Amino acid sequence: MEQALLDVGLSPNEAKIYRCLVENGKSAVSAISKVTGVHRRNVYDSLERLVEKGLLFQVLSRRENLFEAVHPDKLVELIKEKEARLEAALPALRESFHRTPHTEDVFIYKGVEGFKNYLRDVLRVGEDMYLLGAKGFWFDARLTSFTRSFLRDAKKRNITFHSIFDHEVKTDMGSVLRTVPKPHRFLPEEYSTRLIVNVFGDRVVTFTGLAPGDLGSSITLFVTVNEEIANGYRTWFKFFWERCQR
Repeated sequence: MEQALLDVGLSPNEAKIYRCLVENGKSAVSAISKVTGVHRRNVYDSLERLVEKGLLFQVLSRRENLFEAVHPDKLVELIKEKEARLEAALPALRESFHRTPHTEDVFIYKGVEGFKNYLRDVLRVGEDMYLLGAKGFWFDARLTSFTRSFLRDAKKRNITFHSIFDHEVKTDMGSVLRTVPKPHRFLPEEYSTRLIVNVFGDRVVTFTGLAPGDLGSSITLFVTVNEEIANGYRTWFKFFWERCQR
């Protein structure tokens, strides 16, 4: 539970204190400190911030003032407010980003979230994808909802996927082939590897350590942004495409 509170932007002490008040009802500072293990001085600081965020309120008492949690639905409101502020700032951020030249670059994405960033790049660039050594890794269970959204948005942008899959996808992963947009072809069995190369726009993305349908636990994606290199890889892809199995 506390991890969810941390994910919406509460500090560790704020998360402990808010959870304490939700579970125990209105409480005094001394009781909050005892239950959470947070020093009284730090409790006061966190209570002040939680009041400012609208997550709790103070109850005046003749003895020691009490604090009570606001309904947890307020957390959803906080997220929506942050999203609204971000939406308002995005136009200026996009304008600044596009004013900055990005003609050549080399960088790395890591992990599942890095992989999602790579797919977001595909949508932003908006050009066809050329996948060599494809493995159906988009259907990793951790990406299910994201993949559905990605494929839907790619269709709206008229992005075509040219996929040359490893042989194992053809023999063992029929559900992937029914979902991934055509056209696609297959490498001969003896040429399956753990490597994937993806070319789109002026980008070449290479990554390894994958198995069919499994993104792995520590994926690293190497991204090269260079139009000449991307065009060269697309030319090689056409060579493979003409010689691969349907």
